[in-house]
Amino acid sequence: GGPIPPSPPPPPPPLPLDWTRLNECDRDDDAAVGGGSDPFDSDVATVRYPWDVVDDMTSMMHENSLILVGTAGQKITHMGKDLHERLSPNISSLVLRSHLIRTMEGIGRMERLELLELYDNQVDELRELDVSSGNMGLNLRVLDISYNVIRDMGPLISCPNLVELYIAQNKIKSISGVRNLTRLRKIDLGANRIRVMDEAELAGLVNLEELWLGKNKIERISGLSALTKLRRLDVQSNRLTRVEGLEAQVHSLEELYLSHNGIDDEGASYEGGLSLMFENLNTIDMSRNRLTSTRPFGHLTSLVDLWISGNDIKTFDDVEDLRGLTNLDSVYLEYNPLDKEFEYRKRLAEMIPSLTQIDANKIGGLAAYGWGGIGGGGFGSMGDPMERMRQMQDMAIRRAEMESQKNRYSEEKDAPEEASSKKER
Repeated sequence: GGPIPPSPPPPPPPLPLDWTRLNECDRDDDAAVGGGSDPFDSDVATVRYPWDVVDDMTSMMHENSLILVGTAGQKITHMGKDLHERLSPNISSLVLRSHLIRTMEGIGRMERLELLELYDNQVDELRELDVSSGNMGLNLRVLDISYNVIRDMGPLISCPNLVELYIAQNKIKSISGVRNLTRLRKIDLGANRIRVMDEAELAGLVNLEELWLGKNKIERISGLSALTKLRRLDVQSNRLTRVEGLEAQVHSLEELYLSHNGIDDEGASYEGGLSLMFENLNTIDMSRNRLTSTRPFGHLTSLVDLWISGNDIKTFDDVEDLRGLTNLDSVYLEYNPLDKEFEYRKRLAEMIPSLTQIDANKIGGLAAYGWGGIGGGGFGSMGDPMERMRQMQDMAIRRAEMESQKNRYSEEKDAPEEASSKKER
């Protein structure tokens, strides 16, 4: 006979889709968690606690940290009211990231907890932070509750020793609960619904070094008069038309991110804003605004990085003010009309000798002529002819990609733009 046909492959394992049936859960029914219940049994509500996804929960009684990151089929739905009893009394770090938790519970008596992360869940309220639930809030140093559905920050008043607070991508409409957090050094309130930088709340943050407020609905920079240690300020993707309210940061501010707003030359030069003589300001991002020149930046001699792509800067005369910035290391001017000028990169490099990068490309070799960077040196450094040809081909491909990007931008620039962050924290 002929060859024996191969056996058919075994059927694939069932997909772990139990977490998609969460609407069938009774959130308050602790009895629904049976130690031996089948999570795929359609007759049993799907409820999963931290101890359901840990192989040896008894070992956790002796660990000072618990880190559980949700994966398909292993998403926790409840923290458990008795969570503190199942973990070490000395636990200092609790991370339950990317699960389906809706209620903060079982943590109030974790009196030595310093780091709590519930990033990417469905938590709708800050609970068990006040002394009525225990003393957990008093010792907490880092709280990350980003990517949830929190509406009220008020309970944070019970966490006076917080050093870092991340509460981005929630549903917060106003800043509250932070006025007494005098030890706070970093706060991220990005991607919420905040309209006002409330001075009554911000005034107490006397040690704050980083304030991130991108992707909100803020119309004015305000409330910063007491923040004399502020080094990084992010108010990108808001509704700003001018830069102001920065008098108290003249000595401290190092990085300013204001991309995707409606700031023009006059607004950028407004009193109390970039018209001030900042001593340590090294990075400015004002991409996607309404600038027509670089005049607002000509006196900022400490600048190292200037990102002003996607504005309306048309000629080399409009960037003459950059000549005096002897510390400038990189500049982004792509997606301005200027980047279509003949020998755009070469002329910029000649105008500002300190530059090592123009747009996304390092200066060197053919990069100075708009061909994209391949590292330092000219043709003489390419060595082998075949290697030289390969590099030239790579550069040609790079140039074509850049031209394609510019063409796409030209076609789309009149369409509504979706706000996005240029730099990750």
